Amino acid sequence: MAEVNVLSVSTVFPNPAEETLGLFVRNRLQHLAALLPVRVVAPVAVIDYAARKLTNGAIPAHRRDDALEVDYPRWFYPPFGNAASAIFLAVRLLPYLGRLRREYPFQLIDAHFGYPEGIAAAVVGAAVGCPFTITLRGNETMHAASALKRRLMSWSVRRAARVIAVSESLCHFALELGADAARLRTIPNGIDSSIFFPRPRREARQRLGIPADVPVILSAGYLIERKGHHRVIEALAELRHSGCKAELWIMGGPGREGSFAQEIEAAVQRRGLESAVHFAGVVKPPLLADYMAAADVFCLASSREGWPNVVHEALGCGVPVVVTNVGGARDMVPSDDFGFVVPVGDPAVLRLALAKALHAGWDHARIAAWGQQRSWTKVAAETASVLREAAAEGKGN
Repeated sequence: MAEVNVLSVSTVFPNPAEETLGLFVRNRLQHLAALLPVRVVAPVAVIDYAARKLTNGAIPAHRRDDALEVDYPRWFYPPFGNAASAIFLAVRLLPYLGRLRREYPFQLIDAHFGYPEGIAAAVVGAAVGCPFTITLRGNETMHAASALKRRLMSWSVRRAARVIAVSESLCHFALELGADAARLRTIPNGIDSSIFFPRPRREARQRLGIPADVPVILSAGYLIERKGHHRVIEALAELRHSGCKAELWIMGGPGREGSFAQEIEAAVQRRGLESAVHFAGVVKPPLLADYMAAADVFCLASSREGWPNVVHEALGCGVPVVVTNVGGARDMVPSDDFGFVVPVGDPAVLRLALAKALHAGWDHARIAAWGQQRSWTKVAAETASVLREAAAEGKGN
């Protein structure tokens, strides 16, 4: 089978200033690079609005990241994330990729996220005569609330050689946008089972300094409003009021959507939970896996997700989960044998689910076996097959 030179475009690929950014994109591409030639273009906004400063100068124009060559061109990201962002990105990428194509003759553009990358890929692909694919990852449903963004995403997915959705709910969303069902594929993310695997809870707690007899809830993700750490804090307050001695560990730091840290800390203080809520900050995957192994239950009370990898990783560690019904939650937690899926914005149900999870008898080995079914190697193989299809179809157009 002929090789396909793939050019992947992602604004969330990790960089030296944001090492934990978009690890799900990096993992898929690192494993894909074992099957196909891949070059990554990871545009970096000139202005970091969340930090209110110019982009960190430590981010190079180019670097080698294990199996991947990664370029970091700067681009102007308009404030407030309006629809013009996709056009600004396309205008920046068009001459850049034209020059890059002479060095790396790519045959397919692989865009991560429908907005802004997918729209920009459609513009660039049409201009240079190159087929493109779009992966929908979750933020697209939020952006679709804007009529103009929705029209632009609809325009791009209808022209894509393939559209990949990371969950069935996003697959249905793609159809609503007008994607051709024959060109639509669902490929959920995977986990790295060399990092996220079961380990003795008592030993993990000893390493982390967590008392052996304390019920532990873990919440992880950027300290932004939609990740719902404050909702878990409110549920914890009610649990402790009813006599439960559970404590909460929160992993994460500010994200590109800004910081909700002050509001989260205020919720802790308002409820008098300073001794029961612990902030561990940004942690790398191996340490996150240790915290997962130490927890009795993992909770994600997010208001929007695509395929929340952190839930998948917790399951891979053999930890039951309580997760709001967003994105691929129902696919990840198909029954109460693995945890509980609760409605978004229902604090009473969230609290009851956490109480039940803390006291249930769980088959941790079964949970881990379920969570580890999808590896990044499997994801890469499925993705490579779809990208080859897209490139072959594009040659015929």
